[in-house]
Amino acid sequence: MQGGVRLRAGASKQDVREKVWDYLEASGLAAFPRPVHRRIPNFKGASHAATRLLGLQEFKAANTVKINPDAPQKNARFLTLEARKTLLVPTPRLRTGLFNKIVPPPGATKEILRICATSQGIKEYSVPVGLDGKAQVDLVVVGSVAVSEKGWRIGKGEGYADMEYAMMVSMGAVQEDTPVITIVHDCQVIDIPEELLDDHDLTVDYILTPTRTIKTNCKRPKPQGIIWHKVSYEMLEKIPILKSLRYREKQTGKDVTLQDERSDLANANTPAVLNEKAMAENTRPQAAMGSAQMGQHYVESDSLNPRLGGSGMITTVYVGNIPPSVRVSELKCALREFNATPLRLNWQGAQHRAFLDYKDKATAESAVSSLKSLSLGGNTLRVELAKNQRNKGQVEINSEK
Repeated sequence: MQGGVRLRAGASKQDVREKVWDYLEASGLAAFPRPVHRRIPNFKGASHAATRLLGLQEFKAANTVKINPDAPQKNARFLTLEARKTLLVPTPRLRTGLFNKIVPPPGATKEILRICATSQGIKEYSVPVGLDGKAQVDLVVVGSVAVSEKGWRIGKGEGYADMEYAMMVSMGAVQEDTPVITIVHDCQVIDIPEELLDDHDLTVDYILTPTRTIKTNCKRPKPQGIIWHKVSYEMLEKIPILKSLRYREKQTGKDVTLQDERSDLANANTPAVLNEKAMAENTRPQAAMGSAQMGQHYVESDSLNPRLGGSGMITTVYVGNIPPSVRVSELKCALREFNATPLRLNWQGAQHRAFLDYKDKATAESAVSSLKSLSLGGNTLRVELAKNQRNKGQVEINSEK
């Protein structure tokens, strides 16, 4: 084994991670933030390793580079900005979208560019890039806990780098030949047993260390998109933009059955449940196909939800930028998919907007978070809490001003 990290036979991915983290700490190679456990580890020599980017033709030719926000890649981010390339950084844990585009101020000095490459600079000098941002990524730089000279990679165990790449494939932002690079210490380059790899694991084409540039010539295919049957409800809730991608792919006819749904589907296909579904379809209100399609006002209340009167705590969500071609039935379908069905939907198609009533502010804010980056008819919808919140027990929200 190279670098002093020794693995026992039958080691798991977590065993590999623990060994690498322990070795970096014990050998004095670990750098801030410490301890490096449960992180993409920073290491002494990371800045120098990143300078090897400058010698790669793939970096020289790239216009847009996606780099993870972890500490060992800070100099890679700076070098990308200094080379006047477009820098995309994933949002932390993908909570608020997929990418932030770093936009340095006009005439930024080298010192300002270094600030832009830090976590604080990413917050201050970035703009979000949504699903409809038409991003085209020419080069991907990821962090790793361990990597082999064959290009096989192990991350910190949360799957975000693999998911980011799969989402970029789904968006059309990367192609099969888009190079993937990782920056690690030499001790992180170890032999990784192939049986530890799964089909969703991202592989790398180049490894940059303080002493070497390794071209892996990796033949193992990279993820071809999101593998939905390995995505859980929990992950879907943690990553709102994943819901948008799922809805988009479902509209194209792809199988987007989740990991948790497989057993649910087996239980749902009993005769009794199928009969219940058929009855529900036959009794579903059809008003949406009438005046709403002509752009007139349409209000639908959910009879299964509490009445809108009473406490007056109803909170309204505004949905704007709705294309003229979109029907209210499409919005209703999306709301069900995102588990954001309101107490009442007020459709105002002629004004390209709708208002959604929820039982309280917390439920409304959850809906806003879930519907962020939702795209219908080619437009990313504008979703936010309505500016004028009123007591819905006294005033109808569809009254005209």
